[in-house]
Amino acid sequence: MNAAQDNEIVDAPINRRGFLAVSGGLTFSVALGAGLSGADSAQAQAGSSALQANVWVRIGSDDSVVVMTPTGEMGQGTTTALPMILAEELDADWSKVRIEYAPPNPRVFGNPHPLLNGGQASLASIAIPGYFMPLRMAGAQARRVLMDAAAARWAVPVGELSTNAGVVIHAASGRRLRYGEIAAFATVPAELPKISAADLKQPQQFKLIGRADIGRNDVLDKVTGKAKFGIDAMVPGMVYATVLESPMDGARPDFVNTAEVMAVPGVIQVMAMPFGVAVLASTVEAARMARNVLRPKVTWNTQGARGAGFDSDAAKEEYARHGRSPDAKPMSAYKKGEPDQALASAARVIEATYWSEHTCHAQMEPMNCVARVAADGQSAGIWTGTQAPVLAAMAAAGVLKTTPDKIRLNQMLLGGGYGRRITPDIVAQAVAIANASKKTVKLILTREDDMAAARPRPMTHHILRAGLDAQGKVVGWKHRIVAENVDAVAAPPRFAATGGKDYIGWQGSNLPHYSIANWESEGLREQRGMRVHAFRGIGAGHNKFAIESFLDEVAQARNMDPLAMRLELTQSDPRARAVIEAVAEMSDWKRNRSGRALGLAFADYHGTVAAGVAEVSIESATGKIVVHNYWTAADPGLVVQPESVLGQLEGGAVYGLSVALLEELTIKGGAVQQTNYHDYPVLRMADMPEIHTRIVKSDAPPTGMGEAGVGPVAPAIANAVARLTGKRLRALPMSPARVKAALA
Repeated sequence: MNAAQDNEIVDAPINRRGFLAVSGGLTFSVALGAGLSGADSAQAQAGSSALQANVWVRIGSDDSVVVMTPTGEMGQGTTTALPMILAEELDADWSKVRIEYAPPNPRVFGNPHPLLNGGQASLASIAIPGYFMPLRMAGAQARRVLMDAAAARWAVPVGELSTNAGVVIHAASGRRLRYGEIAAFATVPAELPKISAADLKQPQQFKLIGRADIGRNDVLDKVTGKAKFGIDAMVPGMVYATVLESPMDGARPDFVNTAEVMAVPGVIQVMAMPFGVAVLASTVEAARMARNVLRPKVTWNTQGARGAGFDSDAAKEEYARHGRSPDAKPMSAYKKGEPDQALASAARVIEATYWSEHTCHAQMEPMNCVARVAADGQSAGIWTGTQAPVLAAMAAAGVLKTTPDKIRLNQMLLGGGYGRRITPDIVAQAVAIANASKKTVKLILTREDDMAAARPRPMTHHILRAGLDAQGKVVGWKHRIVAENVDAVAAPPRFAATGGKDYIGWQGSNLPHYSIANWESEGLREQRGMRVHAFRGIGAGHNKFAIESFLDEVAQARNMDPLAMRLELTQSDPRARAVIEAVAEMSDWKRNRSGRALGLAFADYHGTVAAGVAEVSIESATGKIVVHNYWTAADPGLVVQPESVLGQLEGGAVYGLSVALLEELTIKGGAVQQTNYHDYPVLRMADMPEIHTRIVKSDAPPTGMGEAGVGPVAPAIANAVARLTGKRLRALPMSPARVKAALA
C-alpha cells in the first residue's frame, strides 16, 4: 500500500470548558456503579498480590497495570487508546500497562454516550467520546487510592505527594514508592474516593494522550502471527461445523440430502435448523467437503419469507416511482426552517437523483464462533470476536432460555467488523447447534456462505432539490431517501421508540455545518425483507455521496468553484471550514492537471468533520476510474493517539474507495447472487492511490475516527469525474460499466 502521511498539529489551545463538556460533573461512583460487581473475573485473577483499585484497573505487586477494556479490537485501536486514557490520569508507567477484556456487563462497563445510553458495544466510532471521562475518572480515582495508602504509610498529608510514571513521590523527604510496592500492602477503602472533573489533569499536563510515538499495542502480535482471532480459538473436544444458511429470513430447508452428506468421511451429524442446515464434522476439511455436497441439493420452502420475490434490479423502477408518487408518505428525518416554503418561493430550483447499490461488509475473517453448552443446557461458554458482547451473551441466553449472566464470553480479536459483527447471528447459531448436538462446536462459515448470509447496506434512491434566490444563494433544500429501514432490522427497540425512524439509514442526511436556512431530509420506507444492517459509515456512506455530489451540481449552476461554495457555506463553522481549507491546500486545488481532475467533498460523522480531495483519470478503453491521489483531513477533537487517528483516516479512505468503485451485491429471488471476491471485487493493492492524511486540531472534545474517513471518498471521486468529463455519475459503485455508459 502506498501512503504518505502529513500530520499537521495546529497550536490552538484546548479550551477547558469544551474539553470537559462531556463530564456532566459525574463522580466515579455515579458513572460506573459503587461496587465491584461485574468485575468478578478480574478480581478472581487478582489474588492477594494485586490491588483491584476499582472495577476498571488492577495493579500488581510487579508494577503491572491491568485495565479492563469494554470494547472489541478490530483494528480501530481502542485496546490502546482506552487504557491510555485511564493510564494518563493514573500517571502509570505505560510500559507496564496491559489490557483484559471486560465481561459483558453494561451496568458496570456500559458506554454512557447518548447513542448507546449505557450499552456495551464497539460501533459508531463512539468508544473514545463515550468512555473518555469515565476512564479518566477511574484512573484518577485509582491514583488517589495509591496516594492515600502511601500517605498513611509515611504519616504525611496526601497533599505533599505527587506521582510520576508509576511512582508515588514525597519530595520533602525524598521517599518514593512504586505502585507495585503500594499494591502489596494497600487495601481498597470501603468507600472509593469521589472524583470530579476539577481533579483531572489539564490538557497541557498530559504525558501519554496525544503522543505520536506510542503505537498500537495489538500490532506486534498481528505482524508476528501471535494474535488470536475468533477463527483461531481452540477448545478441547470440539468438533467443526458449517451452516448453509437460509437464503433469506423466513425460508426453511424443505429437502436435505442427508444420506449423501453423511457419506462424506469425517461427517458426524447433519441437522436441519430454523436458520438453515448445519453439518458437524471431525475436521474443517470434512465440514467444507460436506458443505459442497450439501449446497446444490438443498431446497428451500420460502412461503414464509417476505424477501423471496425481491429482485434488486427490478425494484429500482419501483423505488423511483414510489419516491415521486403523490401518495408517498415520507417521515421527516431532520429539519431546519421551512424548506417547502423556501423551495416554492425560490427564483430557481435544481433537482437531481442518485443511487447506491447493496453492499456487504466483506470482512477478511469469515464469521465464526466456538460454543460449549453445559449438560443441563442452562449455561454456556462462547469464544468469538464480537462488536457487541452484551448482544452476544443475550443471544446465547435466548437460545438456551436462560439469563445472560450464565454465559461466559471469551472475547477474541476481530478480523474486520465494519458493523457485520454487531449482529449476534453467528453466536445464536453456534449455541443452538452445540445445544442440539450436545457437543462443543466450532462454527466457521466458508467465504461463500458468509457472503450468502450477508447483512447488507440497503439499496438507496435519493431525490434532491435545491432552491436558489435571485443572487444564486441556496435558500431551500430537500432530500428524500427511498430505502429499506435499517433500524427496523438492526435496532427494533429504537425503531419502535422513534415511531419508525431509521437512525442508521438516515444518518448523515442532515446539514448541520452548512449555512442553509431551510432544509429537510426525509425517508420513505421500502419493505422488501432484506437483512439490511449497519455498515461502516452507516447512512453517511450513501447520503453524503448524494448530498456532496448534488452540491457540486448546484455550484456548477451558479458558475461557482466547488471549493469557494463550500467555504461560503461554512463561514460560520470554523471546524468544518478548517478541514476543507486543509485538503484544498494539501492537494494544490487550483493547479490544473493534464488528463486528470480534482474533486472535493466534505462529511461529518458523530461530531468529527472530514474532507477529501480525489485526483482521477479515466481509462477510456475500459471505463475504469484511476484514483492517483487522495488527500484527506479530519478534526476529531482532542486526539488521544495521533498515529491511530491517521491510520483510521487512511483505512476509512481505503474502505471508501473500494465501496465507491467496485462493491455491489445483486439480489434475485431474495438471495444474494455473489459468492466470493471473484464476483464481489474489493480494492486491490495495485489500484491504491497515494493517500495523504492530516489531523486538524481544535478545542473540541474527542469525537471518533473509525468511520469518519469513509464519507467524503465517493462524492470526491464523482465530483472529480464530472469536472474531468462533464458527465455526472449518479450511482454507486462507479464501476467501469457505469462509467462507459455515462460517457457513451
